[in-house]
Amino acid sequence: MPNEPLAFRMRPRNLDEVVGQQSIIGKNTTLYKMISNGHVPSILLYGEPGIGKTSIAYAIAGTSHLPFFALNATRAGKKDVEDVVAEAQITGKVLLFLDEIHRFNKLQQDTLLPHVENGSIVLIGATTENPYHDVNPAIRSRCGEIKQLKRLTYEDIDALVLRALEDKERGLGRYTIRLSDSQRDKIVVAAHGDARKALTLLESIYYASDEVNNETIVQDDTVKNLAERIGVFGDKKGSHFYNLLSALQKSVRGSDTNAALYYLAHCLENGDLVAVARRLLVMGYEDIGLANPEIGGHVLAAVQAAERLGLPEARIPLAQAVIEMCLASKSNSAISAIDAAIADIRAGKTGDIPMHLRDSHYAGAKTLGVEGYQYPHNTPIGTFGGWVDQEYLPEELVGIEYYKPVIAGEEKRMAGIYDKLKSFKK
Repeated sequence: MPNEPLAFRMRPRNLDEVVGQQSIIGKNTTLYKMISNGHVPSILLYGEPGIGKTSIAYAIAGTSHLPFFALNATRAGKKDVEDVVAEAQITGKVLLFLDEIHRFNKLQQDTLLPHVENGSIVLIGATTENPYHDVNPAIRSRCGEIKQLKRLTYEDIDALVLRALEDKERGLGRYTIRLSDSQRDKIVVAAHGDARKALTLLESIYYASDEVNNETIVQDDTVKNLAERIGVFGDKKGSHFYNLLSALQKSVRGSDTNAALYYLAHCLENGDLVAVARRLLVMGYEDIGLANPEIGGHVLAAVQAAERLGLPEARIPLAQAVIEMCLASKSNSAISAIDAAIADIRAGKTGDIPMHLRDSHYAGAKTLGVEGYQYPHNTPIGTFGGWVDQEYLPEELVGIEYYKPVIAGEEKRMAGIYDKLKSFKK
């Protein structure tokens, strides 16, 4: 055990040792009571790395005393699953923890699912991806509950670090370590809610520190240097990253400049410049839109500059674009209009193109009735560049309106033109 990582050694041995996630597995929850009374349901645990999915599985195993198997879906093969099934047939019931369950293939599922269904295998699946998007419905349907874990709080991480420092059997308690409260605070903050990172950082600091008279002396520089290398919370291309992108867009839409800059920084620290640039570009047209039509071009220029510069300099034009979008007038009329039109088409609300609008650049067009189009530029009206009262929609859709102007920014002027053109119609 001493050769195993500290984070592995400090995993909870039963439910009472679980730190955090009290709304899911605390003593007053139905899940805790069920397991304590001998009934362990199949469940899915969903959440970002390092927040307790594996720990909870091990704690359930320690409390239930069922034969326990742990597999990773990225490495497990059919034979591994068959071994679990064989043990279940011998003992009557086993507990299987399947990490990265969203990677399970159909062959593995076909081997496992009947035994989960009849109760001989209790399945605890863990995934960092949204189970409603990435976990096969067959597995979801056999898991009675889907539990979304939350990021651990500062207090949770601090409690874990203190426990590791004091535990003489599994932790570092058998050593004399001089670690100040401020140094411990830096460890807790640097972990960003990730228990594994916190314990790994603590262990690294211990081994990087000098021993003087049988006492390990931790220096501030050691904590600072190792904490800076720990990285940010989250995973590139994972569910958490897409949640960050969503939070960025909603903060811009809500004109909260500081929140938007925070989420932009978090996204960029995860390193996916392409995904961030793409999201910012669509936001310029989706959320700012016609209230400030120039924004789209500004964001495009910022994105192109960012792609040419690369990180870390790319943060500068992107920050400028985010601030400009936050403070701009906003309109979603364009996306609302096109989505309404698409919805009608998909619902079958279509009709024949009016004859006078069809292509007439061929001999015999008039014979087929393709005629009657009036060229608007031949009848100029005011500043609109020409207008004529003729119908453009199919007969079945005459009078429908998809575009509903938002009275904001530049779109106020456009709305006036739109209403005036409607008034011209007889």
